[in-house]
Amino acid sequence: MRMTNWLAASASVATLLQAGAAMAQSMDELVAAAEAEGMLTTIALPHDWCNYGALIEGFKAKYPNIEVNELNPDAGSADELEAIRANMDNAGPQAPDVIDVGLSFGPQAQAEGLIQPYKVSTWDTIPEDAKDPDGYWYGDYYGVMAMAVNTDLVDPVPTSFADLLKPEYAGQVALAGDPRASNQAILGVMAAGMARGAEPGQAAAEAGLGYFKEMNDAGNFVPVIGKAGTLAQGTTPIVIAWDYNALSWRDTLAGNPPVEVVVPSDASLAGVYVQAISAYAPHPNAAKLWMEYIYSDEGQLHWLSGYCHPIRFNDLVERGVVPQEMMDKLPPAEAYDAAVFPTLDQVNTNSEAVKAGWDTTVGANVVE
Repeated sequence: MRMTNWLAASASVATLLQAGAAMAQSMDELVAAAEAEGMLTTIALPHDWCNYGALIEGFKAKYPNIEVNELNPDAGSADELEAIRANMDNAGPQAPDVIDVGLSFGPQAQAEGLIQPYKVSTWDTIPEDAKDPDGYWYGDYYGVMAMAVNTDLVDPVPTSFADLLKPEYAGQVALAGDPRASNQAILGVMAAGMARGAEPGQAAAEAGLGYFKEMNDAGNFVPVIGKAGTLAQGTTPIVIAWDYNALSWRDTLAGNPPVEVVVPSDASLAGVYVQAISAYAPHPNAAKLWMEYIYSDEGQLHWLSGYCHPIRFNDLVERGVVPQEMMDKLPPAEAYDAAVFPTLDQVNTNSEAVKAGWDTTVGANVVE
């Protein structure tokens, strides 16, 4: 996995001690404490995203005394942070215990004091450049930006971002999220900017916003959040989305309609998501147990079966844990070999620029 060094390794003694204290329980003690709480509240986990449906069911089967309360499966990363802010003093069912957000949102949540540190038992197998050294947030999986194409309605199939500006794709192209709140859509804008030769970060954000303005002005952009349903219905016959989402939609639709998944030839952008525990989690032990489960071999393989490359992928492969049939279903390795993993600074800069500039530059109000 090609990743540049995102993080500075400095940490205060106080936070290190706090992180260490968070790990002091034995597994048996953690399970007992989590079962005493009796509930885990998640947010923004669609069941067809990275095979989260199977992962949640696996957790419930392993810990049947813990109810999983699922909030707003279609929320974006910004919505997740807002849910923590809005429920700081609320121990009820609307307060999330854990979040799964785009890379730029992890440090943002840490800076705001919205998350707490916890280092899972498999901590050492998570790449150093994909985690906060104190354990406030850490990478969970990654994929590359792709296009899901309904081939019943789209002919020829586009192969690049440049193609999507052609007249034959009028009223057909959507993003898989609102670029003012969704990490997936925000990085879709970055990928479009990179396809125009811009470096990741501010330059790619500006180029990407210009690209979508051109697309919107030409009438090719559809201001609807793309997903499996809109892809099948023809509302959004082409959706710019992570490859694992596009591949999952293809499998779910099972040929009705047929869907082709394409990694654009003019930009291969990789994106990492991160996990964290809310600093105000009503069920902190259940949250820690959830983290232990999703970073276990079992949890990581659930993600992999949903076409997401789990953050511990290299460790799993080296130990021979990944079944060959699962490896055979993954996209070609070339898509990942050529992928650009932007730095944390580049992701943050792009995110700020896209969120601030979308309305004024593109002017398309993206809705469900």
